[in-house]
Amino acid sequence: MAEDTTTTTGIARHGATRLPSVEVDSFNVELKDDEGFLGDRASKGAFRKILDGLRKPLKKNGDDPLGKKSAGEIAKTELDEALVGNDVGAAALVHGAIEEFAQELAYVTGRFLKTKAWADTERIVVGGGFRQSRVGELAIARTDLILKAEDFDVDLVPIRFHPDDAGLLGTLHLAPSWIFEGHDSILAVDIGGTNIRCGVVDTRWKKAPDLSKAEVWKSELWRHADDEPTREGAVKRLVKMLKELITAAETDGLKLAPFIGIACPGVIDADGSIEKGAQNLPGNWESSKFNLPASLVEAIPQIGDHDTAVLMHNDGVVQGLSEVPFMQDVERWGVLTIGTGLGNARFTNRRKESGKDNGKDEKKAKKGRD
Repeated sequence: MAEDTTTTTGIARHGATRLPSVEVDSFNVELKDDEGFLGDRASKGAFRKILDGLRKPLKKNGDDPLGKKSAGEIAKTELDEALVGNDVGAAALVHGAIEEFAQELAYVTGRFLKTKAWADTERIVVGGGFRQSRVGELAIARTDLILKAEDFDVDLVPIRFHPDDAGLLGTLHLAPSWIFEGHDSILAVDIGGTNIRCGVVDTRWKKAPDLSKAEVWKSELWRHADDEPTREGAVKRLVKMLKELITAAETDGLKLAPFIGIACPGVIDADGSIEKGAQNLPGNWESSKFNLPASLVEAIPQIGDHDTAVLMHNDGVVQGLSEVPFMQDVERWGVLTIGTGLGNARFTNRRKESGKDNGKDEKKAKKGRD
């Protein structure tokens, strides 16, 4: 398969199924039932719809403890406060929505686990914006209990990093480890339907070669949904953000690797084009005439003294990759990202049981490069 091969520079192709630490068994799977896409039943919007459904009969009597705002207008922090506030009615209402949503998420997760690609999954991390709230954490914990009660032998846990950071940190695992030996940081991009986030990720590779101590050194956020730019305008703004980060890193003495990792919605083809799933991005990103990695290489041909390498993968995959260092006690694991939709990816760790052969292979590879 074309996506499993590597380039002459030793960088995997875009959307590759074989990455340095894992095999990507599946990603961006769109399961359906009679009601449509299953992911729509376990999205951030689905939770808000459930909450408004519970409030509807209360509104008629003027007894809605959450007030007049629609669920979409209520901030996550307000819902979290309602859980622990003095208004037991409001708390009960939010808890009721959490329970209904958890039942939906458990059903959808169960459907994934019954597919061939997700067979024998031992752990699933849940990311996305919904996770970054007490409401989200309770929904994930309740879903875990429901799945166990239904005899699914799997653990459902919240992603450990803030979802905004996870989407940047995960790009480290797109690059081969040798790229970190002479550098201490990389550029990372996380593209979403509402925001584009760019950052410099400090690998801290010398302290932890497994990248478990990596952290986002600096990041910038642009909410493109507010500006409604053209596709070309969005790319131009992205390039500007990256160049500013390069300058900031150089000024601070960081040694940037000549590598840009990109997390992007959709099915990413080996040549860097986007097959489908980018409908929420500004302009037509699925056009055969558009290639984001090529555009970035043209705009930023070098980082330091070396030619720029760019690698792009699905955003759900990349967010999941941030968990690689902490998934070494299992073999098969997955990620679900709850946001506008339900992102998904399943991984199998690439390692021998003893772990010794991997070290030998890495030494051989390094010797060959030297």
